[in-house]
Amino acid sequence: MPEFRFHKSSYSDHENECVEVATNIPGTVAVRDSKDLGGPALTLTPTAWTTFHRAIADGQLERGHPRD
Repeated sequence: MPEFRFHKSSYSDHENECVEVATNIPGTVAVRDSKDLGGPALTLTPTAWTTFHRAIADGQLERGHPRD
């Protein structure tokens, strides 16, 4: 099974709010928290990733932590 090659998002800041993305596996985009390299990765189709990324860029999703 091929390994994901993650790179840090250019939008990540330097205050530990970092996201890493891997696009080296055809048909899959993987996203993980750079503070937890051994932790889980969210995998999406490229279409789902594009939709998610656009929603963030357009301000449709709130940044920050989920509310209790």
